[in-house]
Amino acid sequence: QVQLVESGGGSVQAGGSLRLSCAASRYEFRTSCTGWFRQTPGKEREGVARIDMFNTTTYGDSVKGRFTISLDIAKNTVYLQMTSLKPEDTAMYYCAAKTSWYCSFNAMDYWGKGTLVTISS
Repeated sequence: QVQLVESGGGSVQAGGSLRLSCAASRYEFRTSCTGWFRQTPGKEREGVARIDMFNTTTYGDSVKGRFTISLDIAKNTVYLQMTSLKPEDTAMYYCAAKTSWYCSFNAMDYWGKGTLVTISS
């Protein structure tokens, strides 16, 4: 059974940084499209960043220039480095993946349970 486990969430002040991690079991990120998503109550889930099997990255407009997604193949872990955090970045952050050469924010096959990020002003 594939499992994705997020970690690294927490509470920081605006302007601070956090690094989220997504570790997989029974799944290899190097052959997948992997994304980070976030959601707050009452809002639609938002695609934040994604990385494909060619190491191409794509970011949502709201996080461009502030967030960086990366893959450590040896550790089979995907990271989301978040800098210059803003209160509007507060959300539950989820890692998701699908085995596909075509990478998009849609139709992910596997999801983690999320890690909470809270940014105070």
